[in-house]
Amino acid sequence: MENSKSSTIDTLNGLISILEDGKLGYVNASEKVENSTLKSDFLQYSRERAQFVTELQDEINKLGKSTDEGSGPLGAIHRVWIDFKSMVTGNDAEAIINACLTGEEAAVEKYKLALKQEQLSSDLHTIIAKQLAHIEGVMVAIKMQKV
Repeated sequence: MENSKSSTIDTLNGLISILEDGKLGYVNASEKVENSTLKSDFLQYSRERAQFVTELQDEINKLGKSTDEGSGPLGAIHRVWIDFKSMVTGNDAEAIINACLTGEEAAVEKYKLALKQEQLSSDLHTIIAKQLAHIEGVMVAIKMQKV
């Protein structure tokens, strides 16, 4: 049981890590685009990622683990979301959109792996599946922004 709980917490922390990356990625993207609609969308996506983080942290707290301890070893893991400041030169909306899509594809992959974890409770499975569906919807919306 303890291994199952620890594995579940590790899975949730992995999702939180990529959500944090996405949250920051969207803030950076919003700062780089000129288009006010894109700017607003990116800020909304960032807020949604923050909400997802809180939701998963609440689940970790229910498992008896505090989430106040900083990111620990997960903070040292290679970040999948790109650094907009080094990857995107100028305010090229298409390059920014492509960078966002790359980050979202990584998030979708991580979420799909998480859903394969047998130790997840049905409630956690539902939460993760709901978040995944939302992220996939955002990807569709972002793809529609491409020129």
